[in-house]
Amino acid sequence: MKAAIWNNHGWIAETDPERLRVKFERLLIKAGFTLLTFSDHHFEPFGYSALWLLAESHFAVHTFPEEDKTYWELSSCNETMQLAFMELMK
Repeated sequence: MKAAIWNNHGWIAETDPERLRVKFERLLIKAGFTLLTFSDHHFEPFGYSALWLLAESHFAVHTFPEEDKTYWELSSCNETMQLAFMELMK
């Protein structure tokens, strides 16, 4: 039997790398996800991408400072945690 994969994504009006890291780590932990590792990269002249590897899959952000927005994506095989994260995003 295949495991269900849950995927949510969206845009937010925040592009500061430190604020994004703090905000999303807090939300992921509060939703019950297990953080395994974190990796990020600052682009020149601007832009930022980050990836949280989770025991339950992954979470990524990509900023578009020239448009004042950030794209985020959460993929997981755990529906309960996925729903908790989405509720916290409200």
